[in-house]
Amino acid sequence: MPNRLQFAFLASFIFTFTFLVLLSRFINARLIAAGYDFSQLILIGLSKEGTTSDRVEMPQFSLPFFGNVDLEKVPSQLVDAAKNFKVDDLRAVEVPLLGTYDFVEIASSPAVVITAVIVVATAFYAKVLHTGRSKPLNPKAWQEYPLEKKIQVSHNTAIYRFKLPHAQDVLGLPVGQHISIAAEINGKEIVRSYTPISNDDDRGAFDLLIKSYEKGNISRYVAGLKIGQTIRVKGPKGNFQYAPGLCSHLSMIAGGTGITPMIQIIRAVLRNPFDPTTVTLIYANVNEDDILLKDDIEELLDVHEAKFKVHYVLNNPPPGWKGGVGFVTREHIKEHLPNPNSTDSKILICGPPPMVSAMKKNLEELKYPVPRTISKLADKVFVF
Repeated sequence: MPNRLQFAFLASFIFTFTFLVLLSRFINARLIAAGYDFSQLILIGLSKEGTTSDRVEMPQFSLPFFGNVDLEKVPSQLVDAAKNFKVDDLRAVEVPLLGTYDFVEIASSPAVVITAVIVVATAFYAKVLHTGRSKPLNPKAWQEYPLEKKIQVSHNTAIYRFKLPHAQDVLGLPVGQHISIAAEINGKEIVRSYTPISNDDDRGAFDLLIKSYEKGNISRYVAGLKIGQTIRVKGPKGNFQYAPGLCSHLSMIAGGTGITPMIQIIRAVLRNPFDPTTVTLIYANVNEDDILLKDDIEELLDVHEAKFKVHYVLNNPPPGWKGGVGFVTREHIKEHLPNPNSTDSKILICGPPPMVSAMKKNLEELKYPVPRTISKLADKVFVF
């Protein structure tokens, strides 16, 4: 669905285009009536037969406000015309071949005024409202954001919405990157990385999907926040930044909350109609109820089935389960994810450390590329 900016631009474009088409047809009709058919002309000032002289003489003609125009002296004539210009000169302008027109009256006509208002309003919306007031993230300084809302997803997982300074602010996080969250716990500063699940064009707030672990310092700290209490954030961070054309196919292996960077990238790919990239996701969890953001994933599948494929894997599948069972194996990878060594593709991995270690071993045994200790954007396999 087009957003408000796209609707405004479309309306402005259609109105302006229609006005210009009608104006061009009117001018063309007057030219034809005067005996000029531009389809039969080769160059203004030259006959069809061309010229036999070695040097083409620049034509001279008459224009409103300028008088006789010599193309070789145009710069100086423009300066003189600007110095002598008066608004009243626009009230009776002699247009060659077309007659005399009052351009002040034309400019004040409803059609022209409405067109100008729509174009200016669209530009204002795009520049001020759509662009946002600011991007509050700072990679070198901690910023504080208050908790605005908490949405419980499961018994130990929730979406936390943090408020930005202004309603029109966007977080300013490139697709594929993450933020650092810091908190002082038991007299010691603890820092952890998280990827927002909200889009970077969402305004006024950003969402974090966080699963609370018994020994997770930051996750338990965030879970204990009350509305209005703040967290400290720094960013953007990370070596991965998605852009259209990065590769033809993105293969993803995610486990649990490792879906957070993946969903951000998936949305960026699918919402761009000019991005031909296709995506395949293998998403592993313990139970079916543990599949985070499943509704969002299924909605994307319904709309973009030609570009997006998902394969769920569960340790404890329910009766009648048709997806993968157990852990993500070499067979799962070989069946669903192309080898980046022989295709224009990348594999992205995000999940618990034991899962990541197992995936590295699987890739090595399949003779797929093996990720480096610290992944870089150019790598065939990237681990978040």
